[in-house]
Amino acid sequence: MADIGESLREARMRARADISEIEAQTKIRAKYLRALENEEWDLLPGPTYVKSFLRTYAEALDLDAKLLVDEYKLRHEHLSEVELQPISVAAPGRERRRQPPSLPPWFFIAVIFVGLAFALYLLGTLGDDPEQDATGPVPTATTPRPAPPPPPARAPARPATMSLRIEATGPVFVCLLAGDRTLVDGETLQAGDRTPVFRSRRFRLTLGNNAVRLRINRRARTVAPSQDPIGLEITPRRGRQPLPADKRPLCE
Repeated sequence: MADIGESLREARMRARADISEIEAQTKIRAKYLRALENEEWDLLPGPTYVKSFLRTYAEALDLDAKLLVDEYKLRHEHLSEVELQPISVAAPGRERRRQPPSLPPWFFIAVIFVGLAFALYLLGTLGDDPEQDATGPVPTATTPRPAPPPPPARAPARPATMSLRIEATGPVFVCLLAGDRTLVDGETLQAGDRTPVFRSRRFRLTLGNNAVRLRINRRARTVAPSQDPIGLEITPRRGRQPLPADKRPLCE
């Protein structure tokens, strides 16, 4: 097979397309497209982005994207024996780690009531006069004890999990993790593509660009414009938070 960069360049020349036209079509910066054609892999963000950019560029030129990506892996990726084994996708119903049972809320309320009753009993006992004449009048009725105060109102609990769906508005690389589960394994979505609805307590997301719309708990959210890869962490408490480059999932 011819060199990867040469195949891309020849296909672009046959299509009579300029680098700027391919940049507008694929949303990949021109300097990365030239690096692909010149096989200057060190100028690209990393192996994950190389494969994503190769796939998108090849599809834009009507080339066999899988063949080019496989050729890149064969020439430039050195996989260990463990990485060469088939990847098994975790089943959606996989058992989660068992958590120790927590005490029910009514237990703490019962403890409070028992403590109040015991305290009132002690107050009543200590309030009797030990020097009172034993022949004195016997009280016929006891003083009514005050009712215990109602338990404090609880603040509404935040949702334990949240839902997420990714909708592509243009070609975009997507890597999505929930905990230790890989939900979208480094795929390039095209305009109109959308993922299933995922649910989790925490998502970590890497995007090749901002050509997406996020639906978080059914509410549409956009991503700030960026020509560089974007990393996000999404949780019920903190919402969307940016991830630094060394914390972003790579889906390699």
